[in-house]
Amino acid sequence: MRMSLFSGKSILVTGAASGIGLAVARYCADQGAARLILVDRDSIPADFAHEAVAGDVRDEALWDALDLTGLDHAVVNAGVAGAGAIAELSLEAWRHILSINLDGAFLTLRAAMRAMRGRGGSIVLTASAAGVKAEPGVAAYGTSKAALIHLAKVAAKEGAPQRIRVNAIAPAGVETPVWDAIPMFAERAAEVGRDAAFAEMAAIATPLGRYAKPEEIARQIGFLLSEQSALVTGTTLLSDGGYTL
Repeated sequence: MRMSLFSGKSILVTGAASGIGLAVARYCADQGAARLILVDRDSIPADFAHEAVAGDVRDEALWDALDLTGLDHAVVNAGVAGAGAIAELSLEAWRHILSINLDGAFLTLRAAMRAMRGRGGSIVLTASAAGVKAEPGVAAYGTSKAALIHLAKVAAKEGAPQRIRVNAIAPAGVETPVWDAIPMFAERAAEVGRDAAFAEMAAIATPLGRYAKPEEIARQIGFLLSEQSALVTGTTLLSDGGYTL
């Protein structure tokens, strides 16, 4: 009988209430995880076994208090989207996105690496194709995700002596609730429906003509976390349907 990828493993996932984070949590549960520590400000569905931690990833006290003993894997996923031209962007809006997407990721990553010292493990940071390809109006979001890509590389080099692997994944369009915070998408979805709005945008922006489902990205993150990628560290998996070509 084939062994599940995460049998007996302890896994941390942030931003686990919806979208990619929830898909990852469900995938890890299906793959035999023994302990799922799921962090989010919002409530997490109760259709699978997990430890729910309500909190803000930017709160250092949250990480100081959280028991991550025995942690094997971590998915640094919590984040927000936002849009605005540089000349029109407020410092408050800039700091809001950077604080969640980068400060929160740093604190999560630091806590995970501390918990894995002396025993090894693997970590995946959820970046974005927006951190690779420049587009108007996404200065704060794109910069935060570009920084995550580099942070993963530095963490991989620092973690290697401790047998801690660190990688990033950079999706382009993924059909998640994060799009609802973008006025352009929200307006179009109200007119034609979310599925049609996603299809329209994907047809324009993605050579393969569609966006990813959260479950697809979850399986790719699972690969990066698992022993199937035992020699992969410091890399970024672009899962973008050709968007960055």
